[in-house]
Order: sequence, then C-alpha cells, then structure tokens
Amino acid sequence: MTRMKVWSVFVVLTAIGSSCWAQSNADLARENTALQNRVENLEKQVENLSARVGQENEPLGTTSGKTPLWSSLDIQFYGYIKADAAYDDSRTTSGNFVLWADNEAQRDDDDEFNMTANETRLGFLINGPKDGNMETSGRVEFDFFGNYAEENKAKIQMRHAYMQFLWPQEQFSILAGQTWDVISPLNPSTLNYTVLWGVGNIGYRRPQIRLTKDWDLSEETSLRLQGAVARTIGDDEGTTEAGEDAGFPSFQGRAALTFPWLAQGPTTFGVSGHWGQEEYDEMPSGHGEADSWSLNLDLLQPLCEKMTLKAELFTGENLNAYFGGIIQGVRPIKNGAGTTIGYDNEIATKGGWVALALGPWDKWSFNTGIGIDDVDAGDVNVGQRTLNRSIFGNAIYALNKHADVGLELSHWRTDYRGDGDADDFRVQAAFKYKF
Repeated sequence: MTRMKVWSVFVVLTAIGSSCWAQSNADLARENTALQNRVENLEKQVENLSARVGQENEPLGTTSGKTPLWSSLDIQFYGYIKADAAYDDSRTTSGNFVLWADNEAQRDDDDEFNMTANETRLGFLINGPKDGNMETSGRVEFDFFGNYAEENKAKIQMRHAYMQFLWPQEQFSILAGQTWDVISPLNPSTLNYTVLWGVGNIGYRRPQIRLTKDWDLSEETSLRLQGAVARTIGDDEGTTEAGEDAGFPSFQGRAALTFPWLAQGPTTFGVSGHWGQEEYDEMPSGHGEADSWSLNLDLLQPLCEKMTLKAELFTGENLNAYFGGIIQGVRPIKNGAGTTIGYDNEIATKGGWVALALGPWDKWSFNTGIGIDDVDAGDVNVGQRTLNRSIFGNAIYALNKHADVGLELSHWRTDYRGDGDADDFRVQAAFKYKF
C-alpha cells in the first residue's frame, strides 16, 4: 500500500511537472517570436534610414526613385517685409512709387495718398555643388509689383532667376537667366521703389547670357570686362512684340577699372553700352527697324569713411525698355481719333544722376541725390514728356539689426511738349523688417 502511494505521488508530480514545462516552453516560444519580429522591424527601419541617407548624398542629377524632402545643396532664404505710406501734392505715375508727375493741363495740384506692402521681397541663394575648379550657384528673387492687380491683391513679379558657373582661378564666369543689365550697374539708395528710373537712372533686369572676365593688373588695380546677349524688350503691336519680331537679341558690354585714387577707398570707373533693334510692322519709308542704343559712364568713389559718391551719365535712343527717355522709346503716329496707327522715329535722350550715401552714425544713415532725364523735344508729339527731374533726401533709423524705419522727401518736375508742365512734392515713410 505504501509502494502504491509512492508511485501515485510520483505520477502526479510528473504530470504536474510536464504541464509546467510545456507551459514554460510555450511562453518562451511566444517571447522568441515577438523578439524575432522586433528584430526584423528594426532591420527594416535601419535599411530605410540607410537608403534615405544614401539618396541625400547622391550627386546632382542622379535618380533613385525617391525624392528628398529638401535639397542637398546649400540654400539660403532671405528677404524683407516693407510697408510704405506716401503723400503727393500732385497726381503721379503710378502712385505707390513715382516715375514722373502727371500732366497738369487738366488736373492741377490733385493730391493723393498711397499705402502698400508690394515691395516686400523674398529670395533664395543657392550654392554648390563644386566640381573641380568650377563653382556653381544660383538665385531666385521676387516681389509683389506684378501688373494689373488690385492694391490688396498683389501679384508676384520675378526679379532674378539665374545660374552662374565660376572658375575662380581663371577669374571667369558665365551667367544664364534673368538679372540686372550689364550697362549702368549702379543704383541710388531711395525709399521710392523705382530708384530714379525714368529720371536719369537707366538699366533694368532682363533674360541674358553673360560672360565676365577679371584681371589683376597690380596689387591695387584690376580690370573687368563683361559682355552679354540679352532679350530685346519692345512695344506690343497687337499680337506681335517688337523685340521678339526683330529675330535676334540685343548686345551689352562694359569695361570697368578699379584703382587707387583717394585714400579712403578704391575708385571704380566704368564705360558701358548696348545696341539692339526692334521691328515694327508699320513705320514710314518702308522699313520696320528701330534701333535701341546707349553709351554710359558710371563712377563709385568713397570720399571718406562715412561718405560714398555714386554717379552715372548716359545718352542714347529708344530707351524705354531701359527706363530712359522718361520711358518713351519710338514716337507713335496717331490718327484723328488718337489711335496709334504706326511708329515714327526713335526718341533721343540724355541724362544721369548723382547721389551721396552718408553714415552710418550710431543707428542713423542718410542719402541724398538728384536725377535728370532730358528728351529731345523734336522727337516727341505734343503732350509727351520732354524733361524729368527729381531731388531726394532720406533718413533711415535702425531699430535693431533687422528692423528699420525711414522718411524720404522728394521734389519732382516733369515738363511736357505743349501745356501741362507739372510739379510734385512727395513725403514717404517706410517700415522694413529684414531677414
């Protein structure tokens, strides 16, 4: 009986032990399966991360079927927010900024007030990649002065969109895209958006292919030569644009010498010019070509530690696309109803501007200058502009390194062939936040 009890106890213990062992093995199997799944998931995540890193390091132009969230190039975002408020004691073109004072034969001293944020500017500077001795870069920039928009519904206007290939050792570069003209490269510092365009300052932005070569003539003297083929911008004739219709581009060139003259800094003196041709379907004497040309001088000269002189002079014909001739290019031929039925001669003009930049002193800086555009009165019709002059002065206060406030006073005088000579006094306040 005792032996039977012992065997019974043994059998029970064995059954219990087997059950516990089986349960333990099942638990271990489940844990092993879970761990294996976790390892497999981690391996997949590592593979995905490795693929993304490898894609971001691929050379420009390669494809791997996936697009990175951001470019592998060095891209810098910049710009500013600008608000302008201006009062004019006479009507101007175009109000938010001044190009000239409107003819006062019908409206004398018709004052106006304007406020805008359209000069707000955004841009991207792009650097890289570097390939051997060649460096590549690019730029895209725009503001909100696009045409034909209501004041509170501004449109985007492209300012710059170009790429540049630079060989530093050879001091040579190629630029392709839209940017500033080669001719007359300087601008005065005005709160008015148009920086004396139409009143002595010519040159604008247009699509071009540009070559630049620099030479070091000595330790303090250098020479720069630039040449460009550029898109000819002409007048619209129904479905035809006169620059496009010419069938070939315009040509621009500039030579600039930088040399020591005054003790405060190097002098830069430049000579530039351009030639192009527009084609009009209706012009007298059976020919449809209208030449556009200019000859220009520019000077940049520090006068002392806190005073810099900038100046430009120009002469030429058919310069409306370059903001010359008070933005008049070819004289229109009109019928009795005042409708343009053709085009006559190119409009000749000459002018220039000079400006002083003063400061900064503590948080203050100042700018003052004058510009004049003098059109040949015999080349325009009655009612067209013959002289445009502006005198300006501004004061800018830096609230901090990113925020400025400024005030500008300017006087404008615009003469017309016939009656309607006009004057305008303008007060403009500006607020700018730079980033």
